[in-house]
Amino acid sequence: MELRVLHYFLAVAREQNITAAAESLHLSQPTLSTQLKALEEELGKQLLVRGVKGSRKVTLTEAGVILRNRAEELFELVQKTEHEIALSGNTVAGDVYIGAGETQIVRLLAKTAKTLHDAHPDIRYHLFSGNAASVLEQLDKGLLDFALICGEAEDADTYESVPIPLKDRWGVLMRTDAELASKTCICAQDLQGKPLILSAQKSSAAPVAEWLQKGSSRLTIAATYNLLFNASLLTSEGLGYAICLERLVDTGAGTNLCFKPLYPELTSSASLVWKKYRLFSKAAERFREVFLELLAGVCV
Repeated sequence: MELRVLHYFLAVAREQNITAAAESLHLSQPTLSTQLKALEEELGKQLLVRGVKGSRKVTLTEAGVILRNRAEELFELVQKTEHEIALSGNTVAGDVYIGAGETQIVRLLAKTAKTLHDAHPDIRYHLFSGNAASVLEQLDKGLLDFALICGEAEDADTYESVPIPLKDRWGVLMRTDAELASKTCICAQDLQGKPLILSAQKSSAAPVAEWLQKGSSRLTIAATYNLLFNASLLTSEGLGYAICLERLVDTGAGTNLCFKPLYPELTSSASLVWKKYRLFSKAAERFREVFLELLAGVCV
């Protein structure tokens, strides 16, 4: 399978029309059709559904969607690789790709980037936000240099990780006019029968579920979330009580939300993770060095 042919296929997927794609590629329509047919024969799968008579629109089959997604990731990785090679040499410049979940510990990454920027202003940072599963998937594909996740990476054969000795505190996000808003902290018993909005992330769900089961056998799950911003909108509309980490949502004046910590206290830590045996660009390697230096200061 050639990159050139994948490029042709992506053009067709984008244009949803073989003639329009051929024009954008400066190819004849028969030439492009021949290349696409050869690609389908090579893979043994139909990739495109040609429009019925009178319609020139083409749609992707299930196999076509899979190929489009993988081809886009492949070209992104090729572009990243070419850029890193072009910048190789003595200059520390280029791009650092970081995936992170929702945690205040991201501030340590921000401090690292600012410290490094003063010495190497030509480094650019690209932050991908998502849950642990999504950022590790991007890390596995080579699209990220580092991932900041809650807890630790479970696969020690695949990843290297550095635990970060900072804690996030769990609590309940609720409307200021909610029944529990007058309390200074929230016990598990307080949440019996209340509509709950819980994190769908496994790394977050386990400790929260254990905390909830200590004092409440009757749970009402109104919704689950991957990223807290959407959950905060549900909470603001009064759908329920969101169990989440502190200081990730604005609860100041002008909002109708407040945050109450859990009791007994429940906290989470995080780790910076990267692939074992990965050959970093100079920019990524310097980022890791500065991060570890700053982390050593936190540990003191």
